[in-house]
Amino acid sequence: MTDAFAQVAALPGVDAAVTDARKAVDRLLGHRILRRRSAEVSTESALRGARASAALEGVPVTLDDLRGGDSPTDPVVQGALRVSAELGSLAETWRQAPRQVLARLHVLVAADAVDDAELGRPRGEGQGVKDVLDLGEPPSPEEVASRLDMLSGLLTGPTKAPAIIVAAVVHGELLTLRPFGWGDGIVARAAQRLTLVARGLDPKSLTAPEVGHAELADQYADSVRAYATGTPEGVATWVRHCAEATAAAARDSQAICEAFMRG
Repeated sequence: MTDAFAQVAALPGVDAAVTDARKAVDRLLGHRILRRRSAEVSTESALRGARASAALEGVPVTLDDLRGGDSPTDPVVQGALRVSAELGSLAETWRQAPRQVLARLHVLVAADAVDDAELGRPRGEGQGVKDVLDLGEPPSPEEVASRLDMLSGLLTGPTKAPAIIVAAVVHGELLTLRPFGWGDGIVARAAQRLTLVARGLDPKSLTAPEVGHAELADQYADSVRAYATGTPEGVATWVRHCAEATAAAARDSQAICEAFMRG
């Protein structure tokens, strides 16, 4: 069987970007504060990730607002918070049944925004798509179903590719497919983070790639449009962006650790 993820790993510039990101994550994982306060770092990272994911959906919110007892009621913000809260419990299922987890993520994201009959179900013919990134006409429901099956097969099969590459492809596919029609960006970013956890790069979910994507927001939409072309150059552009976002997220979590050290 062809290792599709490994083929992506061989694209120009990908290996160097992934190596830099891995080094940034390894530096974070070696921080001495994590010996006793890793759960607190993970919690803070999750909050920052939810904020960043909501911002990428066009709904800015402050961390102070999220920390307050009366969080904003916007469905995008609430959906991002619910996903961040439950992500850690989904890693094992993600390894074995990714389609099941994607459905669960959409239920969490869209509970306040779509009809119950649409929760967790890939969109049907004629169903609207919220195109936050201005990606244009979405793939048909038939293509969505086929590509989700293919992605699921790849995720449950063997690969020699690093976790960062697998996570980037997952994220890119879901953004391109927009499988549910509402909340797809939050689902896609959560799936990227979940892949990094499940594949052992960041098992305690200390980094929030969403933060990195928000930091590099001026590249985000253009990079996924490049991925959507399906060309080797376009895919490489997207994967390099995801690696840079992961490195930026690791540096942000490093800053969290330093803040905890200072008390």
